[in-house]
Amino acid sequence: MLAKGSAQWILGALAGALLSGGASHFFEGIASQVLYAASVAGFGLTVFFLVFFRDPERMPAGSESDVISPADGKVISVKDRTVCIFMNFDNVHVNRAPLSGTVKRIEYTGGSYIPAFNKDSLRNERNRITFATAFGDIVVTQIAGIVTRRITSYISEGNRVERGQRIGMIRFGSRVDTMLPPDFECTVSAGSMVKAGETIIAKRVLH
Repeated sequence: MLAKGSAQWILGALAGALLSGGASHFFEGIASQVLYAASVAGFGLTVFFLVFFRDPERMPAGSESDVISPADGKVISVKDRTVCIFMNFDNVHVNRAPLSGTVKRIEYTGGSYIPAFNKDSLRNERNRITFATAFGDIVVTQIAGIVTRRITSYISEGNRVERGQRIGMIRFGSRVDTMLPPDFECTVSAGSMVKAGETIIAKRVLH
C-alpha cells in the first residue's frame, strides 16, 4: 500500500524517465547521452519514491490503554513525559494515532528547516495535534526536517480516531514528539527503534 498523495510524485518521476528515454532515440551525441542519463535517474527516483511512500498495514500491540508509537524511527530522547522520535529517509513516514480519542486541536506553525535531530529544530515548521482520550490529553507534534517542505494531515479537529489510525505524514526526513498524559510511564529509552502503530512506547501506571 502507498501513502495518500504519493501518486503525483511517483507518476511524475516515471513520466520524466519515459519521456527522456524516448527522446534520447531522436538525438545523437551528447544530447542523446544526457537524455539517457536523465531517464536512468528518473527510473531511480521512481524506485526511491515507491520505497519512501510505502504504507504497510500495522497491528497495534497491547491494550487500549497502552500508548503506541506515532512514528517509525529511532527514539532520540525521553524527557519530561515527552518521547522524541527521529525518522530517517528509509523509515515509513506515515504517522498514526497513539491512543483512541477525539482530535481536540490542531495547531500548524510555519518555520525554518533545521535538521530534525537538532535541538534547535523546535523552530521548524510543525503541526501540533492534541487528542482528548479516556486517559487524558496526549499531544503529537510533527516537526519538519532539513529536506522536508510539507507536513500533510489526514485528520481535522473534531474527528474521532482509533488507536493506530493514520493521521498524516511528513516527507523526506523528520521528527515526531509525543507528550504523554499524566500517570503514564515510558517503556522505551533513547536509542530504541520503534514502529508507528505497533510499538508500545508507554503504559498507564495505576496508583
